[in-house]
Amino acid sequence: MSERANQQAISGRVVAFGGGHGLAASLRALRAVGGDLDITAVVTVADDGGSSGRLRADRGALPPGDLRQALAALAGADELSTRTAQLFQHRFNGDDPLSGHAVGNLVLCGLMELYGDPVAALDHAARMVRAGGRVLPMSRIPIEIEAEVLQAGGVVTVRGQHAVAVAPGRVETVRLTPAEPPACAEALAAVRAADWLVFGPGSWYTSVIPHLLVPELAEAVVASPARRLVTLNLAHENETVGLSLAGHLAALARYLPKLRPDVVLADIRAVGDPQPVQRAAESLGARLVLAPVAVRDGTPRHDPVALAAALVPVLGAAR
Repeated sequence: MSERANQQAISGRVVAFGGGHGLAASLRALRAVGGDLDITAVVTVADDGGSSGRLRADRGALPPGDLRQALAALAGADELSTRTAQLFQHRFNGDDPLSGHAVGNLVLCGLMELYGDPVAALDHAARMVRAGGRVLPMSRIPIEIEAEVLQAGGVVTVRGQHAVAVAPGRVETVRLTPAEPPACAEALAAVRAADWLVFGPGSWYTSVIPHLLVPELAEAVVASPARRLVTLNLAHENETVGLSLAGHLAALARYLPKLRPDVVLADIRAVGDPQPVQRAAESLGARLVLAPVAVRDGTPRHDPVALAAALVPVLGAAR
């Protein structure tokens, strides 16, 4: 952690929304902030690709992959916790039935069957890695993502998170099946008690926006007294080709018009001309914060330490 981050003690309850690598980067940064942050990750449960997709199809399991990544990101720094997190992330190779499965996916699937409740299973797994925070699903039931995608031949309906993420063309609209899934009660309680709600970075249409499409969760976000932070991505993904960073903010407002961010955080190098993003942020009532938060090797990845340093003055600011 940088000297700048150490100069200020940060405390409060933070709820971070997302899934996959983007949420993991945000959680690692929040851990690196230090202080006395109470961190809760609320994770999408729509993954239908790879190991998660196989377990979902074969056993009806809540897809565990994004949940596993969040647990690994929050794992303790001692050797046992680190090794356990590495074990969770280990993926079997070869061409047998275990090939492609992550150990943690199998562990979570087993714990969910043992407890009969995904929240109890995740709390158990969190103790295994001595997680510095709680990991919750946005819903206790698996969800499917559907999108209308504009392609060369016209608009087509694409079903499934993986298919939407890799589909050629421009995403026009996205929705969930079922349309009104029940929100995880513990996630709702965390949102109501939060001091900060953090959205992004991550796959915008398949990891971030889905939270806004769960009616109970969206209502809790709007009603929460917490301040709201949006962390923008560093580069376009396939699902957001043609969508500017300002357009990312407009997409959030489209799916939850009452969402009013307080701060928008963007990488100072990735943003280019800041004026469009600043105007988009101000239109939502937010201020734009620019900081160098990407790794320095040129790949579009957030550096948890740099992101933590940028978060300190944001999270520590007085109302």
